[in-house]
Amino acid sequence: MSKAGTAKRPLALAIRAVFGVLLLLLGVAGFFAFAAGFADYPVVEPAPNAKPWIRGAYHVHTTRSDGNGTPAKVARAAKAAGLDFVVLTDHNDFKPPAATWVDGVLLIPGVEISTNAGHLAAFGMQQPIEGVKPWGPPEPAVAAVEAAGGTAVLAHPVQTKNPWNDEATAHQVPGFELYSADTFFRQALRSPVSRLLPAVGASLVNPVHGVMLLAVPEPRPTERFLELARERKRIALCGNDAHGVPAYEDIFNALDMELPPAVLSGPLSQNAREAASQVTQALASGQALCVFRALGAPEGFTLEGFDANTREAPVGTVLTVRLPEHTPGTLEVRVWGDGRLQPDGQHIELTGPGAVQVEVWAHAPGRFFGHEWRPWLVPSPVRVVPRPPGI
Repeated sequence: MSKAGTAKRPLALAIRAVFGVLLLLLGVAGFFAFAAGFADYPVVEPAPNAKPWIRGAYHVHTTRSDGNGTPAKVARAAKAAGLDFVVLTDHNDFKPPAATWVDGVLLIPGVEISTNAGHLAAFGMQQPIEGVKPWGPPEPAVAAVEAAGGTAVLAHPVQTKNPWNDEATAHQVPGFELYSADTFFRQALRSPVSRLLPAVGASLVNPVHGVMLLAVPEPRPTERFLELARERKRIALCGNDAHGVPAYEDIFNALDMELPPAVLSGPLSQNAREAASQVTQALASGQALCVFRALGAPEGFTLEGFDANTREAPVGTVLTVRLPEHTPGTLEVRVWGDGRLQPDGQHIELTGPGAVQVEVWAHAPGRFFGHEWRPWLVPSPVRVVPRPPGI
């Protein structure tokens, strides 16, 4: 064999190996695509005659920063997903457009501020944020949001890429992204075969199922959140962190923030500024609910037994979880922190002092043909305070 032929042989083998791997990956993706065709949503059927909740997406990016869709495109996607509002949080957009109605969807101005300690999302400002420069220290950013009358949120605070690493301001900021779609995606990148490939394959047939396969919570966000929630009232939010990939509509169909009628009953004001104030005040109250909407609507759910305004209850209190009608075995209540779930699965004894996080999880379609437990309804935590003397 000539020297030229000998030199070409390793290259040919390498090319065959690459093609072989690609064919294998395509075959695996095709298997997950086939399985996705049998994924049945929702897990919980809608309650008949229930009063609908106001729904929206929080933490969304447009072409004003690194999103691939204009605000109008985002509004169209939100309308298709049945949303009432979208909180736009473009990076370092300190002069966003005023609140406006587009295609029947309320676009609410917000911002995601890049600091040298991580990313700080904010909404509900009554005046412009001033005196803040991108990638500066976190203290001025937190103070500027407060001075503007807004609500600050630690965006994806334990994410590997952009975690929040300033301890002092972490204790000052009321909001915390407990679940983040962007964080789920970045976690999947670290497990490309077991998590990312199934999601990509499923997305070819059932895009919402593909997004839901990424929703595999890890313990660190909840542990960190409960540390902070022991000190003061904290607000749990789920960030869509939507940039257009996956598609806005698919992200909106999978995950949203919802406002119970007891907190804000519709319809919203047709005055965009008034409606934005209604929504942002409701979000800041801590009474909004994060809903993995693909699994079902939350109508019929309540968490009872604490002060709704302060989100506090004394040690020894028993909280009650009321669940929507569902098929037995499809839902379960999960508890973290200073609470103990009782044998009936719907009452939680507060064992604090400290904080307790109560969530409802659903037996959702899995990566293959089976099912996996995933979060469905995520309220803000309840702070457990000492029982007054003599009681």
